[in-house]
Amino acid sequence: MEPSSPRKPHLSSLPLDSENKATEFHPFSTSPPHMLAFHLAWLSLFSCFFSAFSIPPLIPIMRQNLNLSAADIGAAGTAAFVGSIFSRLAMGPVCDLVGPRIASAALSLITAPIVLATAFISSPTSFILVRFLIGFCLANFVANQFWMSSLFSTSVVGLANGFAAGWANMGAGVAQLTMPLLYSFVKSFNVPENTAWRVIFVVPATFQALTAIMVLIYGQELPCKDSIKVSNKPKESFLRLLFNGLMNYRGWILGLIYGCCFGVEMTMDNIVAQYFYYRFGVNLEVAGTIAACFGLTNWFARPLGGIVSDQMAKLFGVRGRLWGLWAVLTVAGLLCVLMGRANSVGGSIGVMCMFSVFVQAASGLTFGIVPFVSKRSLGVISGMTGSGGTVGAVVTQMLLFSGDKFSTQTSISVMGLMMIICTLPISLIYFPQWGGMFCTPNETSIDEEDYSLLV
Repeated sequence: MEPSSPRKPHLSSLPLDSENKATEFHPFSTSPPHMLAFHLAWLSLFSCFFSAFSIPPLIPIMRQNLNLSAADIGAAGTAAFVGSIFSRLAMGPVCDLVGPRIASAALSLITAPIVLATAFISSPTSFILVRFLIGFCLANFVANQFWMSSLFSTSVVGLANGFAAGWANMGAGVAQLTMPLLYSFVKSFNVPENTAWRVIFVVPATFQALTAIMVLIYGQELPCKDSIKVSNKPKESFLRLLFNGLMNYRGWILGLIYGCCFGVEMTMDNIVAQYFYYRFGVNLEVAGTIAACFGLTNWFARPLGGIVSDQMAKLFGVRGRLWGLWAVLTVAGLLCVLMGRANSVGGSIGVMCMFSVFVQAASGLTFGIVPFVSKRSLGVISGMTGSGGTVGAVVTQMLLFSGDKFSTQTSISVMGLMMIICTLPISLIYFPQWGGMFCTPNETSIDEEDYSLLV
């Protein structure tokens, strides 16, 4: 019979619960298997974000060489997110079946050559196609969050998910900063403009492949392979897992909410450099640096969301997690509205930085709730929520940032209003064991393991 108190078996330096999940989280430790897996997971996803957002800061240059119209750029931005929708939906069940390590590494290795193929595009059509295919690599986000939820206890899972995704999301900001600098560096050797931007795509492609290999060699999916608690329940089929996840209404609401935080964040990553370049007339390097500020706040903002989620849970239970998510996302929406109304470059940058903190923290708060929705279909719920993020990005890109129907500043403010309105469904999420925002728990006693297996 397994002891229920925390213990330190030889395979981990961290205290573990009865399922061998770590009850503590030390982000600057590399001790295997828990913390080593954490670093491999975020670094691998970081490389995918770097690859996916290595193109947007170079669009002002690529636009001239490839004769891209505003419609082409908008369609490519939408295509990048559409590719991610389907891959994220599929990634959840795949993680349930083969585990997050193999799923993550395989996808990175498959998509790395596509990143390199960016160097060979020659027309608007090939530009749109490459952005669509590169978007598939962002499904590694689902494997990232699934992996953390498998390794860390409920007391710190919000923190672990927040750090793993937050540090990974910095890849978008680092790409915004480094790709223009790499372009300028290559061009300084008298390399033609049309060649300089093509050459540098070897960097994200190689980086992504290397991190995938590291995940395969050094990663471990389960916290303790020789002493995992074995369930007496029969293993369910792929279709059953998928059905159970899709029938859980909480997953759909969290997908909507994630579309209003992470989806908005991805949209901003896609347009913010161009926004400052064209509206305020800054040069390419400065525009990339400003855009990087938005992405780099993920270093602390998304983990902060996980910390807030866990602290609210200690004070008020799962109901606290729900209230925290609503409050933070509402403030993010208000700041988004204000950013679109700012008329000076300094004011716009200041509001943008505050907005980035709240919208990224909201993403961390969202995945502080996901592990409580369904244990048996955790991968499916993670995939639904993650796909909701890319659906949100597609919707905002198509409605507000495709073509010239609205000015970019107006579109940013409208996007903020959409965020505020879409926070309301959080009040509909209810857990019989823990309650909801306005509802108390069901008085009927429910066994925790049985509850976590319910639809």
